[in-house]
Amino acid sequence: MIKFGVSTFVWVSPFDTVSFHLIDKVKQMGYDIIEIAVEDKNLIDWPLLKSLAKNAALDVTISGAFGADRDISSTDPDVRENGLQYIIDCVEIANFMESPIFTGPVYSAVGKTRIVSTEQKQQEHAWCIENLLKASDIARQQGVVIGVEPLNRFETDMVNTVDQALSIVKEVNSAFIKISLDTFHGNIEEKSIPNSIRKIGKDLLCHVQGNESDRGTPGTGNLDWPGIKQALIDIEYDGAVVIETFGAPSKELAKAASIWRPLANSADELATEGLAFYKTLLT
Repeated sequence: MIKFGVSTFVWVSPFDTVSFHLIDKVKQMGYDIIEIAVEDKNLIDWPLLKSLAKNAALDVTISGAFGADRDISSTDPDVRENGLQYIIDCVEIANFMESPIFTGPVYSAVGKTRIVSTEQKQQEHAWCIENLLKASDIARQQGVVIGVEPLNRFETDMVNTVDQALSIVKEVNSAFIKISLDTFHGNIEEKSIPNSIRKIGKDLLCHVQGNESDRGTPGTGNLDWPGIKQALIDIEYDGAVVIETFGAPSKELAKAASIWRPLANSADELATEGLAFYKTLLT
């Protein structure tokens, strides 16, 4: 049975202990899951958050924020090391918070878009695989699946399509490295989101961020939602479907994701109406 979630990014950036009132808000709206975006793990009282989520009977999923200093395919070895440590930290947090997944563009920094030589591309790919292999060992120990999320061409030059993500996942060849699909990015890069879902399949699709074509309220844009629904049925997907959009992005996040205008009348309206659409479509 699919569970419905919403990201803390809808309201705040960065999420911190002062933002814990969102637990009750999200529960009262009727969500099953709150997705915690980890921009700075030290801003969050994790034991308190876990207690509050349990008291609210709200599940937690963990997502990442990959700035320039968290890039496991960087030419700078210190940045690669920092990126790997960030992934490890988030996997350990996911284990503590009982999240089955940690999701994000784990392979590179968001906003890194360049033309580079074939040789550099190959080297960056090799660093990515090397570090994902290390991360997969920690993920296995923690019992947490890392979801590799393709991003559109305006946010990364490394993994734009499901085919590219599948190539990385198959090269790493770990049961703890799978694919997380964001329909906003897929709407730009895939010929058909439903066919991409079927191509990934039940065994490798670990998470879905069901975002509208403009990152606004789900159901108000041009996505093929009936086709997406049928594809999820076809592969017997039973994970989460989560809204991830940005109501109050930081300057860095706004630049990386190119968020220049409000995406709804309010964050609360987007979350409430988005959930109503999810429930009409998927239940």
